[in-house]
Amino acid sequence: MVPADIPNVEAMLQLWMLGMIRPGAAFLAAPVFGAANVPIQLRLVIALAVGVPAVAAAGLTLPPEGIVSFPGLVLILGEVVIGLGIGFVLQMGLAAALLAGETISNAMGLGFASMVDPLSGTASSAIGQFLSMLATALFLAADGHLLLIGIIVDSYSALPPGAAFPSFGAIEGILRFASLMFVAGLSIALPVGFVLILVQIIMGVIGRSAPALNLFAVGIPATLLAGVVLLGIATPVMAEAIARILSDAVDTARLLAGG
Repeated sequence: MVPADIPNVEAMLQLWMLGMIRPGAAFLAAPVFGAANVPIQLRLVIALAVGVPAVAAAGLTLPPEGIVSFPGLVLILGEVVIGLGIGFVLQMGLAAALLAGETISNAMGLGFASMVDPLSGTASSAIGQFLSMLATALFLAADGHLLLIGIIVDSYSALPPGAAFPSFGAIEGILRFASLMFVAGLSIALPVGFVLILVQIIMGVIGRSAPALNLFAVGIPATLLAGVVLLGIATPVMAEAIARILSDAVDTARLLAGG
């Protein structure tokens, strides 16, 4: 005998699929979850575990015309925009650390020393890789992955499915945070980069006073040695600055999730 509620299985699967869109989009753009070496199957399972209970608590109803319609397209688009926005804001916090590493690498003369970043799958400088790993460790140590899941779940209360479009204030906050990301990256690199610039100025003065001196044989080792020593001294200070920008990224993501 066929149960009477069998025809509702299709609607239930559609609700599950819609519930996975917002957390799935957030995990696609967020740090750690969006890493290239994280299996897609794992993201789908986590998105299902996070999205379905949140959607059930928010009370999602399918459009009368179905998903394959203009209201259904608007609903899916809103879920994707909110999810990508939350994940992208957190990703910008880690991008500030990577920008600082690229700046320090260029000042040290290590801009050519690149390696593949396991999180993004792209090539980055050695110092950028170091600061990116430091930022990821700080993100996980501060339970950033759990905060991300909490922000996604809380977003369903302020932005229920079907009305999930950020306000102008939230968009302004994201743009302001994106502009501050470059300032934050340079401020993280300032303790090391400024001293390296002074070392290069000193090498230039020495080169002018002793033209016969081979600056490539003296300047590059001196700059590398100064950079390594300065990184060892300034890493705690840079870690505090990275933790601060990650905290600002979480606050901006929470502002976006609050509508």
